[in-house]
Amino acid sequence: MTFRLPPLQALRAFEAAARHLSFKRAAAELHVTPAAVSQQVRQLEAWLGQTLFRRLTRAVVLSPAGEALLPAIQQGFATLAGALAECRRSDPVAAGSVLTIQAPPTFASRWLVGRLPQFAAQYPAVEIRLASTDDSVDQLGADVRPDPAAHDPLQGGELLAIRYGRGNYPGWQAERILTPAYIPVCRPDLPGLMSPLSSAEEIRQFTLIHDATLRNSSLLPGWTQWLQLAGVNGKPVRRGLHFSNTVLAIEAALAGQGVALVPSVLVEAEIAAQRLCQIFPLSLASPYAYWLLLPRRAELPAALRAFRDWVLAAGLQS
Repeated sequence: MTFRLPPLQALRAFEAAARHLSFKRAAAELHVTPAAVSQQVRQLEAWLGQTLFRRLTRAVVLSPAGEALLPAIQQGFATLAGALAECRRSDPVAAGSVLTIQAPPTFASRWLVGRLPQFAAQYPAVEIRLASTDDSVDQLGADVRPDPAAHDPLQGGELLAIRYGRGNYPGWQAERILTPAYIPVCRPDLPGLMSPLSSAEEIRQFTLIHDATLRNSSLLPGWTQWLQLAGVNGKPVRRGLHFSNTVLAIEAALAGQGVALVPSVLVEAEIAAQRLCQIFPLSLASPYAYWLLLPRRAELPAALRAFRDWVLAAGLQS
């Protein structure tokens, strides 16, 4: 069946302008100029051979033809939107879907792995393959892209990645999962600890544990920046224990070796179980975030959409 219809953009412009009774507000909603809305409306009026608006000095009002057309257009859009939504719901996650995820080791082990059973319960048809490598973290200010070699094309499935960086990944669709805040933590029974501390200055009496995940220390929140934020003046803090990744820094704190400055989302379980405690109520925001990287496509497969929606929702809850 062939339908003789005017351009969809003209119908959208008319519906928005009629609903707002303003070309300016319709333009803001549609992210175009008021002149573009006016042109689209005139195009529809020419196609219909009817005047849809009465244009006053500082306002527009619907003509009788416009008043009659508006509810029919809105009902048509509602029907179309409902049909499209139903079509998306009818694209279930196919049995045997495979997702290969590249992620930073610390984030994978201390945040993602513990939550994956929730995803598996919702989407049992999806097989997750998790690859964890140190190059999932941007170093020296460079934006590291996913390695296609980690994905075996003979096994089928889709490649996606999680990166700790600034979000600039050309060729990929990047969506922020969460931005961590760094907090000082240690064992509750650390010798000499009277928790919480009465001042940030007191933290200098303990062995400080440094996370050297990034080779360029200026890119990662550290003790010098935290003490400056707390108003403690002094030379840059370099003494203490230095570890090459956050997992080792957390393990050192759990072993009672000192106070570590680590992302709060990576020690939630330890704090809840009282194996670690935050000894001063001050957090330092990271200039980096955890980003989900997806292939740039007009339409993502159902399994990718499912994981994206799930992991972004989990990030909002952290």
